[in-house]
Amino acid sequence: MRADRRNQVQEYLVWQVYEQKIDWFRWREGKYVTLPMDENGIIRSEVFPGLWLSVLGLIASNLVGVHSELQKCL
Repeated sequence: MRADRRNQVQEYLVWQVYEQKIDWFRWREGKYVTLPMDENGIIRSEVFPGLWLSVLGLIASNLVGVHSELQKCL
């Protein structure tokens, strides 16, 4: 994480497998903030327009749903 801060990595995500949680972080004003998940369980990248992640689909191992969501935004 220090290297991310030092290099100001714009976005990164952390998949906490045991907690079944995914956090997507965005560099803003010298610190990382968590991007919100919408009511459909989607997180949208602010750096890469059109890159959406179906968090609920990924956690549920619904890769067809994850792929389908990606296709909507690409």
